[in-house]
Amino acid sequence: MVEHNLKSLAGQRLGAPETLGISTLEPGHKPPAMPSGSLVFIRVLLLDDSEEIFDISHRASGRDLFEMVCLHLNLIEGDYFGLEFQSRHRKMVWLDLLKPIRKQITRPQHTVLRFVVKFFPPDHTVLLEELTRYLFALQVRQDLASRRLTCNDPSAALLVSHIIQSEIGDFDETQCRQHLLNTNYIPDQMALMDTIMEFHHKHIGQSPAESDYRLLEAACRLEMYGIRLHPAKDREGTKLSLAVAHAGVLVFQGPNRINDFNWSKIRKLSFKRRRFLIKLRADPSQNVNQDTLEFLMASRDCCKMFWKICVEYHAFFRLFEEPKPKPKPVLFSRGSSFRFSGRTQKQVIDYVKENEFKKLPFDRKHSRVQYNSSLSPLSHQVPNQAFKQSWEGSF
Repeated sequence: MVEHNLKSLAGQRLGAPETLGISTLEPGHKPPAMPSGSLVFIRVLLLDDSEEIFDISHRASGRDLFEMVCLHLNLIEGDYFGLEFQSRHRKMVWLDLLKPIRKQITRPQHTVLRFVVKFFPPDHTVLLEELTRYLFALQVRQDLASRRLTCNDPSAALLVSHIIQSEIGDFDETQCRQHLLNTNYIPDQMALMDTIMEFHHKHIGQSPAESDYRLLEAACRLEMYGIRLHPAKDREGTKLSLAVAHAGVLVFQGPNRINDFNWSKIRKLSFKRRRFLIKLRADPSQNVNQDTLEFLMASRDCCKMFWKICVEYHAFFRLFEEPKPKPKPVLFSRGSSFRFSGRTQKQVIDYVKENEFKKLPFDRKHSRVQYNSSLSPLSHQVPNQAFKQSWEGSF
């Protein structure tokens, strides 16, 4: 159990810097004091499938809990992650960091929050910490197993080969085959066993940290990497899915991407009841009469949820710094007051590069490989290119 008293946090017990996971650019700052009041116990499921219980004030904000989780993990680049939970409408929603937890979760004792990747950068090399890359690798592992990350068979086999290299080490035919029989990473794995083993044989000498790096290098090339589909329909009633990525809003029909709207082309995103609206900038070079695209979603809540994640993705990847809060209206308010809260990607990268952090070992739950992560040469650099495997032809 993780106590709310900061002195007992796992990160500080291990000698971690006090700034880990805190959304501030000033080194040495401590997390804000926990609000007074009775304690509630909140369960958080981590990416390695372990569960932690956090004692937190019933008046605490989403940020208070999020920073406790980051400190517990000794996670510096925590801004790429978020906490999600199932709402009373049985939809997975993101915990709002600015709002009190009690206003978002009615029965915290009966709710399990999931600590997962929220923002997926297109370039894995911007993830500067080994622990961050490890957590991203765990997310890829989950997305493969759940069919959320879809790809062709050679790509799937390559991804699995990097995962098992990090978990069981160098290739041994008997051990590898038995491991694949006992552990299922992807649907229809049996049909790809020989291909997986063939790839695994090429990774001899590759450390768990390098395997994470290679896994993310391969995953970033896939069209569905980091994509979370939101069901919708166009004006004609055609079933579609919307998604948001670092570059803008995407439209899918079934498994195929049929359109994308770059942030530079979007003038405004909004929603009205069940309608999600994309207002485009005028393009003199094209004879386009329709400057507003309309999509119908299942409910107003679904619309608002997708609009909010679009706002956050745009701010995280496009802005240089966190947007300032708007002044509260004196008489009345119109529309949502939601805004992105936290460091932008640029701020995260600058923060890590400008500050030296003590490298602390962390536990790789699924790995049998004897390996000291605190001594990894990959802490702030990419692997030696001499180790690069010639697998590009599989895509």
